[in-house]
Amino acid sequence: MATTQQPQAEFVRVISRLDATALVVGSMIGSGIFIVSAQIIRDVHAPGLLLLVWAIAGVVTLMGALTYGELAAMFPKAGGQYVYLRESISPLFGYLYGWTLFVVIQTGTIAAVAVAFARFSGVLFPALTPDVFLGGTINFPQPIGPITVGLSPQRVLAVASIVVLTWVNVRGVRTAAFIQTSLTVIKTAALAGLVVLGLTIGRNAAAIAENFGAAFWPAGGLTLALVPVIGAAMVGSLFSMDAWNNVGFAGSELKDPKRDLPFAMGAGVLTVTVLYMLANVAYLSVLPAEAIAAAPQDRVATAALKAILGDAGLYVMAVAIMISTFGCNNGLILSGARVFFAMARDNLFFRSAGVLHPKYKTPSVALVVQALWTSVLCLSGTYGQLLDFVIFAALVFYMLTAAGLFALRAKRPDAERPVRVPGYPWLPAVYLLLTTLIALAMLAMKTTYSALGLLCVLLGVPVYFLWRAATGGSSEVGR
Repeated sequence: MATTQQPQAEFVRVISRLDATALVVGSMIGSGIFIVSAQIIRDVHAPGLLLLVWAIAGVVTLMGALTYGELAAMFPKAGGQYVYLRESISPLFGYLYGWTLFVVIQTGTIAAVAVAFARFSGVLFPALTPDVFLGGTINFPQPIGPITVGLSPQRVLAVASIVVLTWVNVRGVRTAAFIQTSLTVIKTAALAGLVVLGLTIGRNAAAIAENFGAAFWPAGGLTLALVPVIGAAMVGSLFSMDAWNNVGFAGSELKDPKRDLPFAMGAGVLTVTVLYMLANVAYLSVLPAEAIAAAPQDRVATAALKAILGDAGLYVMAVAIMISTFGCNNGLILSGARVFFAMARDNLFFRSAGVLHPKYKTPSVALVVQALWTSVLCLSGTYGQLLDFVIFAALVFYMLTAAGLFALRAKRPDAERPVRVPGYPWLPAVYLLLTTLIALAMLAMKTTYSALGLLCVLLGVPVYFLWRAATGGSSEVGR
């Protein structure tokens, strides 16, 4: 098929298997595991259901990683999930994913993590307040509510951290990968340390008796009526588990992508799932359920470490979360720009974003455009609401990608598949079923947020056709 695609640029293949696995782990572990358990237990009202929500999220994510392994090995190119959807279903669905990723999924997540970095920096430097000194409040109807737009010390630091990490990534993937691997080792060790402290010297006999006693399960037991509640409560755990697929975005820069992408996804997700489960067991071993639910600003990990180490725990945890969020954003910034690069190569994004830096061989324009929009989200104060809106939409794309696996098996039965999903067709079918059930539960319990997330996706449809018309109607890549 004729295409106006630009001549192929060459990435530098320097990301090793260890770096790729660190990219998965580092992109997943941000601020969520330290915070969202408070909201989850407020939603489910029982320690057993808190652990069940995290366990289901981990199992579903691991099944997704195993399912994506086959697609990643088939299409080890820059763009990852965008390419999988483009090849398995159609360019429109690939574009809708890339559109939503740019508008909010990737950029909104980077903004939220950057603000979390600045918020915990405020523990060490009290002058970094969230108070807006230049701007104002815009009152939107519920559920959005009032949004404060403008500059605050925390938001300025958040933007500065994005600028620094973007500059690092422009300078070369080798440096960015080294930083990612180093910070991932540090923050994984910090999370493991929290687990060890919580399960040893921090054990609280009263909290253990309460949390793991008669109140472990809800009074009425496990019934079908709890399914929508559990599904809706998974927003936080799924957000904390997200970004495991980002390593596929940088497929063109792995040394051996056909082998290393499936391994990194599977090993990375398994590592994080185990750590997250143990972290929640540690929380329940240190704090009563009501203390977890009432943790100041939902900082559960900080409350737990303060209970173990006293006031010093507050500062230790703040430093650990600063390292965690900074490393998380390095991985998100590195990987996200590769999708916009791939879209530009298909004439579905700014054409200059599809050109690599002549010296550093990085998608520098895509990195800068990503940083600019992310900074706007930081200063707009809307990133939190946007993330709530888009969790449902992100889940829909996971469903579509799993369905695309079946479509490819039918359309291209003889295509090379260096790695095949284990347990086909049952494992991807169960993954597709579970993600569908979770999406339906979210739609039932959080209808407004889910509908707004879906609307965000659908807005990309007219943009896609307008962009195609403006570029001469060609968006297909030569096969």
